[in-house]
Amino acid sequence: MKVVIIEDERITAEDLKQTIRQADPVFEIVATLRSVKEGLAWFKSNTPPDLIFSDIQLGDGLSFEILGDLGIPVIFCTAYDEYALNAFKMYGIDYILKPFNLTSVTAALQKFNKLTQLKQEEITKQYESIRRLFSDSKIVKASSSLLIHYKDTIFPVKIEDIALFHLEHELVTLVTFNKTTYYPGKSLDELEGLVSDGFFRVNRQYLVNRKAIINVSSLFSRKLSLSVSVPVKESITISKEKAPLFLKWLSGEV
Repeated sequence: MKVVIIEDERITAEDLKQTIRQADPVFEIVATLRSVKEGLAWFKSNTPPDLIFSDIQLGDGLSFEILGDLGIPVIFCTAYDEYALNAFKMYGIDYILKPFNLTSVTAALQKFNKLTQLKQEEITKQYESIRRLFSDSKIVKASSSLLIHYKDTIFPVKIEDIALFHLEHELVTLVTFNKTTYYPGKSLDELEGLVSDGFFRVNRQYLVNRKAIINVSSLFSRKLSLSVSVPVKESITISKEKAPLFLKWLSGEV
């Protein structure tokens, strides 16, 4: 059986590849695709696999853009919350939750036989229904956690527990409200698309949770300066051009 993995996090993809092989050696991983662009190109020039394991939110869009009309059974690997998972159940789509393990992957592979009994047009119809739901930004941003890779472990950090994200020397860190620092392994642009509207991109270096803001001060240059509830190495400022939109967001108007 030929399998393709669609996953933009390299460590997660490698872990899934090894777990699938451990669960059932009959499944051969023929490709690991990390973006919508890469996925579209691969399926145009390669023989379709028997099964796809796919994340939903990739760095450059949703994996549904790749799946399209392929009509290939897909098992989604997701960290989305219960609301989104109910959508999968409603349309009969199979999924495994991140962080996955041998037990959950084995169970997913056992469900594969059920997926293969569906006709191609039925599979396509199901994915189109799910795609419409997840194209709604409210659902796309419904992810409740970020997966953090630390040494040989993978664990979730709840987005509601994150005070801010900070870009320094081309490396993004996150700081939780209990003042713990982690490395999410994503760019600020990617993170901005994953977190809820409770976060605001105040400048090129900071993406801040509204709940982390203690107060805002006006500077002589009509810029704003933020005081936040977690330690930061530098003053967090907002340009005079962005200040009006930020204040509307802070008051809940947008």
